[in-house]
Amino acid sequence: MLLILLGVLVMHLIILVLLIVSTAASAWSVGGDTTSDLWSSCVTNNKGYHCNPASNEDWIQAVQALMILSLLFCFFSLIAFVFQLFKLVKGGRFFFTAVFQILASLFVMCAAIIYTVMRPEDNRQFGYAYVLAWVAFPLSLISGLIYIVLRKKE
Repeated sequence: MLLILLGVLVMHLIILVLLIVSTAASAWSVGGDTTSDLWSSCVTNNKGYHCNPASNEDWIQAVQALMILSLLFCFFSLIAFVFQLFKLVKGGRFFFTAVFQILASLFVMCAAIIYTVMRPEDNRQFGYAYVLAWVAFPLSLISGLIYIVLRKKE
């Protein structure tokens, strides 16, 4: 049982790192000398590396908000898991943790879908931060489902 709890905790920490990197990294779309993320759009040319803030369009602000919400909910579910680990009665399930983790996965999914549909059509490809967001989605969903099934034992 201890190995299962340790495995779930490690998986949760990996998901949290994936969400932090995908939210903060500047590679949601890359192409040639340009990169753009949720916060800025950068260009490399003869004069150096220049960044401009992201557009004020509603869709990019929605993606920003959803990624931040996913980070917060993932962090709160980690705190809830540690709290429930010590305070939950024997045989109890980690429902509170599961709900927060599943909500985090849904927020990541919605953010990635909005970014996929609404990003400008140009020759840029999706970057590694975008891929990390999509990887974090199923992992956090699976983690949330594991928390639903998991029972606290002595």
